[in-house]
Amino acid sequence: MERTWRWFGKKDKITLAMLKQIGVEGIVTALHDVPLGEVWTREKIRDLREYIESYGMTWSVVESLPVTETIKYGGPDREQQIEVYKQSLENLGKEGIHCVCYNFMPVLDWARTDLLHENPNGSSNLYFNWAEFAYFDIHILRRENAVNEWKAFQESHAEWHRDILSEVEEIKDNATPAYDRELVENIVIKTQGFVSGNFKEGDEKPVELFRELLALYDGVTKEKLQENMKTWLEAIMPICDEYDIDMCVHPDDPPFPILGLPRIVNCDADIQWFLNAVPNIHNGLTFCAGSLSAGGHNDITALAKKYYDRTHFVHLRSCYIFPNGDFTEASHLGGRADIIELARIFEEEEQRRITEREEEPGQSAYARKAQKMRIPMRVDHGMTMLGDDKQGYNAGYSFLGRMFALGQVQGILATVDRELGIEYKQPGFFG
Repeated sequence: MERTWRWFGKKDKITLAMLKQIGVEGIVTALHDVPLGEVWTREKIRDLREYIESYGMTWSVVESLPVTETIKYGGPDREQQIEVYKQSLENLGKEGIHCVCYNFMPVLDWARTDLLHENPNGSSNLYFNWAEFAYFDIHILRRENAVNEWKAFQESHAEWHRDILSEVEEIKDNATPAYDRELVENIVIKTQGFVSGNFKEGDEKPVELFRELLALYDGVTKEKLQENMKTWLEAIMPICDEYDIDMCVHPDDPPFPILGLPRIVNCDADIQWFLNAVPNIHNGLTFCAGSLSAGGHNDITALAKKYYDRTHFVHLRSCYIFPNGDFTEASHLGGRADIIELARIFEEEEQRRITEREEEPGQSAYARKAQKMRIPMRVDHGMTMLGDDKQGYNAGYSFLGRMFALGQVQGILATVDRELGIEYKQPGFFG
């Protein structure tokens, strides 16, 4: 697989020169300076693409060209925003960029309650505590009917053997204004500001803004959100066909409905639904092993074996679920996701695509552009370690922690490639 890295543009403290030295081949990025809902121009796309290429790497994946909330909930300006999206896609295609990772999660992208949860070895990882999240929902957000929904959620997860609502009241009794501010920062600002564009550092009233966004989804059921996703995908597929752009949806993180919002990409049935709803090869999946492994209902290896041929982008990371249902991001050699077996599945699929192209030129769905034969992969999040926490990196996107993870995964790939009889090459070295 192509070894890629999520990079946050020219202002990122992690430079392309640094990434070239650690074996990164492709860059996963976006036009972070373009306001949400505006067209990505060819000029801006070209400028960033050429800057990346000047360091000997390629802009392999866009992550992400955000899907605005109005497209998701079906707002009055949905059609106008779909046209904006189509124009941006066309401009990406004309500039030779052919893979777009996106999500269809309402309001909240990925969620964590603790961004620096200490590991036994002294490093830290992102962590999700269900009781803390419920406290945020009930006592900070003060969402109507939240208590009843959490009661039902608790009953549906009896195997966790916990009383989440009692834990919430215990947190409430001990919470301070500083604790509340940190929880809001962790859930709303530090994990969202650099991702979705809905929130940003310095927002004076993030909780009020959050409530306003939630209100947009009043009455939007899971079925309605699925319908809106299908409408949007059908609208953009002609552009994807013309410019050979693979759209790959990121699974919900965590893979559960939260905050009264429907979530529609969190299990086998959900994945099967959206692939069947729009049966176009350009409509595919970002196989995020980390997001999927945060749900005990998901068999990660089985999902990879089932959907490898519709996977356009891979996130290799893993989560560990505690007996009470809380989860943390695990070592790339541990957790619920068998990264070694996943590497084997996707390396075999990559070879199949290459072989198809060589044997049946012009006939296979995968026999297209040379850069499309390889499957882009990034290690996604990593530990915060050895001073990463002092550098001001985005939550989950440390340098040393991700470099450590990339080293682990590169070793896995080299071993798997030898098993499969594939020549493994480490960029930047002789021999």
